[in-house]
Amino acid sequence: MSVRISIGRATVEGPPQVGRISGVKEAHQGAVVNRLKTARGHLDAVLRMVEDDTYCPEVMKQLSAVQGSLERASRIVLRNHLETCVAAAMVAGRTEEIVDELMEALRYDRIATGPGPELTLAQEENR
Repeated sequence: MSVRISIGRATVEGPPQVGRISGVKEAHQGAVVNRLKTARGHLDAVLRMVEDDTYCPEVMKQLSAVQGSLERASRIVLRNHLETCVAAAMVAGRTEEIVDELMEALRYDRIATGPGPELTLAQEENR
């Protein structure tokens, strides 16, 4: 059985991955790329700070900013997934499958799952 669904400019035909239409839509791609490039540049600066023995609270402040950039990029990718793949799967009646897929994807979202367990320094170094 082949299903053809159009949402905006995106079209899915047949049963791909559960609700897969495509990767990140053009409308969201620029924002994701910009945030990731910003985070990469910022992270390089934080690495230099650590190598230059910068005061720890300053490093922590900058690390928090990098994490914020990554979390914002993640939110845009999640929104894209909801607007495209999830919506298409729901329209096609594959609700249970897409909910399972979404729950799996959210396992990697710190806001949805909360912070991970605190690790000792030795545990962190062995990760």
